[in-house]
Amino acid sequence: MCEVLEVSKSNYYKYRQTKDPDYPDYLAVKQSFNDSKKTYGYRRITDEIRDTMGVVMNHKRVLRIMKKYGIQAEYIKQIRPNYTQKYIEENVKDDLIKRNFNQRGWVTDVTYLIWGNKRAYLSSIIDLESRKVVSHVISHRNDNRLVMDTVNEAIRKTKDLNGLVLHSDQGSQYLSTEYRIICESNGIFISMSRRGTPLDNAVIESFHSLLKKETLYNHHIKNLEEYINLVHEWIEFYNTKRRKQKK
Repeated sequence: MCEVLEVSKSNYYKYRQTKDPDYPDYLAVKQSFNDSKKTYGYRRITDEIRDTMGVVMNHKRVLRIMKKYGIQAEYIKQIRPNYTQKYIEENVKDDLIKRNFNQRGWVTDVTYLIWGNKRAYLSSIIDLESRKVVSHVISHRNDNRLVMDTVNEAIRKTKDLNGLVLHSDQGSQYLSTEYRIICESNGIFISMSRRGTPLDNAVIESFHSLLKKETLYNHHIKNLEEYINLVHEWIEFYNTKRRKQKK
């Protein structure tokens, strides 16, 4: 019996001598789990116990018993801790710019465009050599797609990407695997600011601040859509006509 249920003899006799009210149900749960080749979760085990043993057990009780006795598929035990470690190690990158903004490279960030109780999100990429906006995308959702669309637009506009550095903060979009794959597959080196250090990305921070000063505060805007159109127009003006300060 101990071999079938994979229970050590010491545990078996321990529970024979103690009055654990969960132990009889544990044996049923353990048998069902083993019969499934250790793949079933608590919901399937609940159904299996009912159908094969004729025992009606609440799924919440099955889940509690599984947690109590450490019954869990091996692949789940292996994947969950490794995923977090892999995410941190692979997607958080060092600061390659180191506040030297007079070099070949791009800087990027996402900022809010707020009007009244409504908001949109502007994602921009600026070229450090020309100080021009390489690409920008405005969306009502601050999600991965906003950043990926901005990066893909910049990639389409640029002939030579090999060895280019793209610098950002450690926002969730920039830590995504999708972002890493897009950059690395195009020969782009990812660079990131230190957490809580906006000066590490001062160029894009300054650009977004200037944009808001010269659009939001200089015009009589009626609604958010009008504000968004104004931002598009201002970025075109910034790239083609507005004088840039010397670096």
